[in-house]
Amino acid sequence: INVLSTTLNMRTKGMTLFRMPLFVWMQNAANLIFMFSVGPLIAGALMLLADRTLQTGFFIPAQGGDPLLWQHLFWFFGHPEVYVLLLPALGILCEVIPTFARKPIFGYRMIVYSVVAAGVLSFIVWAHHQFVSGINPQLAVAFSLTTIMISVPFAIIIFSFLATLWRASIEYKVAMLFALGMLAEFLIGGVTGIHLASTATDIYLHDTYFVVAHFHYTMFPVTFFGMFAGVYYWFPKMFGRKMNEGLGWIHFLVTFVSFNVIFIPLFAFGLAGHQRRIYDPSLWENLVPYQHLHVIATVATIVLLLGQLPFVFNFFWSMKKGQKAERNPWKSNTLEWDTPSPPGHGNFETAPVVYRWPYEYSAPDREEDYRPQWLAPEAKP
Repeated sequence: INVLSTTLNMRTKGMTLFRMPLFVWMQNAANLIFMFSVGPLIAGALMLLADRTLQTGFFIPAQGGDPLLWQHLFWFFGHPEVYVLLLPALGILCEVIPTFARKPIFGYRMIVYSVVAAGVLSFIVWAHHQFVSGINPQLAVAFSLTTIMISVPFAIIIFSFLATLWRASIEYKVAMLFALGMLAEFLIGGVTGIHLASTATDIYLHDTYFVVAHFHYTMFPVTFFGMFAGVYYWFPKMFGRKMNEGLGWIHFLVTFVSFNVIFIPLFAFGLAGHQRRIYDPSLWENLVPYQHLHVIATVATIVLLLGQLPFVFNFFWSMKKGQKAERNPWKSNTLEWDTPSPPGHGNFETAPVVYRWPYEYSAPDREEDYRPQWLAPEAKP
């Protein structure tokens, strides 16, 4: 509510809705999704508590209840929660990619409309988690359709990123590496999600390692690659110093490679019929040939964890010893780069005025390749 009310009521002079950074649009969409989806989960939790303590029978078949009701209440929140995590990470990419591609982001308004559409559709896809749980097959077909439909707005966003990168003068800073890494991994997660959206294929893939791999190719890039891109990007603004790029490259390469070594084999497991939660695959003859891949994935998991140590060291070392950063080290356009690094109380020294949208890079009529939002138009003779 705080973020929503600030966005609607406290925008600075000249900051119209379609001059806002896309990160703000996506953060607000995530806030709205969370607000409207969490209520049924709380209701379901209270009903479950009543079943356990007050002997009610909301979810107990012997008392006229239905366990499927719990699944509906849980997943009505559980799947929109995916977009609560996803949208802010995509918002980070909307800031990082144009900055280091030195190009205006492609399709600003289409991205906004796609975010709104994804927010609406996120409330009518939850039952794809229940295709094999006993729901009405006709209902399953409807949710299969809506699940496939929600891929369209995200495809628009992804293709907007790709169009922004097309023939761009990319600066391969660590923040950009993690943004590109997230884009690549999320594409794999999205493409494999189409198979799970279909009732015909989900019957065979449900509760297998294919689902585990899909989930991690969706959520790991969002929660980690997106977060790291944001940290490396805004660190100079937060602390007035830059993080070490060499350590950042090591962090990225170890994380990217080890993550793929862990989860790519899991797609093969799932297609081979390997169910989740089997503690010893060697007990099943058809799973024995895949046991060595389990070992490889386990070793890669340890490498992935150790690969975060350069980031931890880099973060705290750079806070005190990192290269001092100027006010706008990345030559970016959004308003936060008009504040001191780190910002003082109240952020801005004077109330800023916004004159343009936030992605005006490589302007042909300007010597520098960026035009900040707060820069007043040059007077014409």
